[in-house]
Amino acid sequence: MIRILLLLCLISMHPAYATEKSASDKLTIAAASDLRYALDEVISLFRQQQPNTDINVVYGSSGKISTQIRHGAPYDVFFSADIKFPEQLYSEGHAVTKPELYALGRIVLWSPQQNMSDITLSQLPQLQFRRLAIAQPAHAPYGLRAKEALQAAGLWQTVEHKLVYGENIAQTAQMAQSGGADIAIIALSLARFPELSSRGYHLIPAELHQPLTQAYVITRHGADKTTAHQLASFMARTEVLAIMQRYGFEKPNGLELP
Repeated sequence: MIRILLLLCLISMHPAYATEKSASDKLTIAAASDLRYALDEVISLFRQQQPNTDINVVYGSSGKISTQIRHGAPYDVFFSADIKFPEQLYSEGHAVTKPELYALGRIVLWSPQQNMSDITLSQLPQLQFRRLAIAQPAHAPYGLRAKEALQAAGLWQTVEHKLVYGENIAQTAQMAQSGGADIAIIALSLARFPELSSRGYHLIPAELHQPLTQAYVITRHGADKTTAHQLASFMARTEVLAIMQRYGFEKPNGLELP
């Protein structure tokens, strides 16, 4: 009996066993930057259910994260700001679950220098500003929607020479905060964060751009991780949906927000 217990002890201390156990207890999430504050709260709640799981969240632009996943980045769950990226990953075999809707995003005019609540997009040319920050349209969904809105309002050519670009929407907000831009078009979910909400914002009409239909998938890397599937189920909880609503996310077709 003593020999059996000793053998079990040695097996549990074996490096290969320890590595396997460690890997199964680790969850790596890649998420669009508009979720930086909302998802932090969601994960904080989730950790209460999974106290033994090491959860790491990486934020960035949806397009760049999607490319990283194609090249083998070890992300288990991907929260995108545009459903087209998880749809592509699923169709290419890089995701094992169909895209699940979690929210509809909105864009706003925001400035660290003045209250923008009474300023419409059409009034931009009348304002005295040096730089307007948007996220890079090539790979950031919020940047692309900002470009679409400016084009729909007939302002793209007027303001294009004043544009500066953030790598993602969170960096775009930071550029304006730090003085790198006088005005920014950012995610409503960021403008609702206490640090930024002291300045009023103007909600850009949704009809000026394609919808920011946001969805998540479990990647091939996370296919066998129970915690990844538990997080997917957790996203439908009332408390989670209430957090998303508090940060200004709207209800897309097929998702019930409180």
